Amino acid sequence: MLFHSSLRQDLVRSFGATLVVLVTIVMTMMLIRTLGQASRGSVNPSEVSLVLGYTMLGHLPTILTMSVFIAAVGTLSRMYRDSEMVIWLTSGNGLLSFLRPLLRFSWPVLLLIFLLALLVWPWTHQQTQELKDRFEKRGDLERVAPGQFQESANGQRVFFIEKSDAGDKQGKNVFIASQDKEGRTVTTARDGQIVEREGDRFLMLSAGQRLDPTQGNELLKLSEFKEYGTLISTQPLDALQFSAKATHSWELVQNPSRQNLAELAWRLGLGLAAFNLIIMALAMARINPRGARGGHMLLALFTFIVYYNLINLGQNWISSGRASFAGLMLTLHGGALLISLSLLIGRHQDWRLAWPLSGAKLRGQKDARP
Repeated sequence: MLFHSSLRQDLVRSFGATLVVLVTIVMTMMLIRTLGQASRGSVNPSEVSLVLGYTMLGHLPTILTMSVFIAAVGTLSRMYRDSEMVIWLTSGNGLLSFLRPLLRFSWPVLLLIFLLALLVWPWTHQQTQELKDRFEKRGDLERVAPGQFQESANGQRVFFIEKSDAGDKQGKNVFIASQDKEGRTVTTARDGQIVEREGDRFLMLSAGQRLDPTQGNELLKLSEFKEYGTLISTQPLDALQFSAKATHSWELVQNPSRQNLAELAWRLGLGLAAFNLIIMALAMARINPRGARGGHMLLALFTFIVYYNLINLGQNWISSGRASFAGLMLTLHGGALLISLSLLIGRHQDWRLAWPLSGAKLRGQKDARP
């Protein structure tokens, strides 16, 4: 049918252009954020691109939801502006008849949003959290980049090491400045290496000197050593605990705690919101061709932001016990669907609100005529 095919073609073009723009914007923002984490030592600098890829894949459901909503609003608004909608409406196609081609266009995107939110979202968070945790739990000698001063994981030591490979467990020309309750201690050594003994990790230094404060930090004590060891970490690398965001959706269902139900409500809410926004786009796309351009897009962005913030707010309410899982899902998404359908049917039937004051004025004018 010409009506369905032409509408779907316009939707595909608008969706593709919107998706490219949003992905570019979000990728730029995530790149700046990831580089900031790498500069603070939260992410391995050599794994920035990997973390960025996981982060973008995790935010893809939100990007797709916003893209399909903006594409629907933009396409339908253009049809009103170019008087194309008038032609379709006068040919016997009511406003409700646009719902079928909209859903035929959007159902693959809606299915992809559900799959990404339920399956890919926890996997990306698991991979990102594992990369960050493993980098944080590495030995201090391994975390330091060659030729740079780096703070230790507990914030009590500052390191400077010269080494050729950041992945090696050995380094040369080691400088350590540590702070404890007795004062500041400075240690230098020719060589250093990471040694694991009975699950504990030690930094073993050789051929070095140690400068300790004595008698209330008034005097300094210089000691030379052939070998010196200090405890780095007592937690093994594989002891990783994942948050609710990194937990599989089926495990959230099997363990229905507040945090798990809140996370499950957020994942399901993305897909339900995408479906409701499709109907809402058809209901709110009607514009005045003589009015200001761009107003409908601002309204669409405002609607998406409010809906998305309500999903996040509902997640917090479930985790804090202020709302139940079933009650929030029914109230928020069911209410949004009811409002969208009511507005759409009202536009289809061309219902108009007649204010009592306006009606009284009109009757008064008619009575005043001779």
